[in-house]
Amino acid sequence: MSKPTVTPSNNLLLRRQLQELTKHPVEGFSAGLVDDSNLYEWEILIIGPADTLYEGGFFKARLSFPIEYPLLPPKMRFITPMWHPNIYPDGLVCVSILHAPGDDQYGYEDAGERWLPVHTVESILVSVISLLSSDHPNLESPANVDAAKDVRDNTDGYKKKVRRLVRRSAEEAFD
Repeated sequence: MSKPTVTPSNNLLLRRQLQELTKHPVEGFSAGLVDDSNLYEWEILIIGPADTLYEGGFFKARLSFPIEYPLLPPKMRFITPMWHPNIYPDGLVCVSILHAPGDDQYGYEDAGERWLPVHTVESILVSVISLLSSDHPNLESPANVDAAKDVRDNTDGYKKKVRRLVRRSAEEAFD
């Protein structure tokens, strides 16, 4: 995979955000570079939020920043298997602030809910933690149709599947 062309402004912005998160860690997640020579690929660890189905889990993910960052949002993909209506089966996270700026062609989101250059790695991860913490995932336009169907039609089965993934994630975190 070729490295993005580095521009001084986005390079500096990403470096600053990384330094800030290193100096002042935020409860619930940790962030670092996959490879010290590439500021555009971050590895993330989200700790399952307390009092949620995901409590006790350790979920690994990647944040991949485009060259145009912060004008365009990064993509976030869980490496740890996830079962959630708003996370695609391949792990790609579907939250409003990670959608390109502007109007939603399908009418589900207001432009103000989508990506804005003021968002930071911290605001993205807080949004994803909020997604995992919600008792009511967005079922109107699910990224994972099967998980959404489970939430609607088989809540106990959905919860059981999530708990199984949480247990596995915790076991793998300490392997």
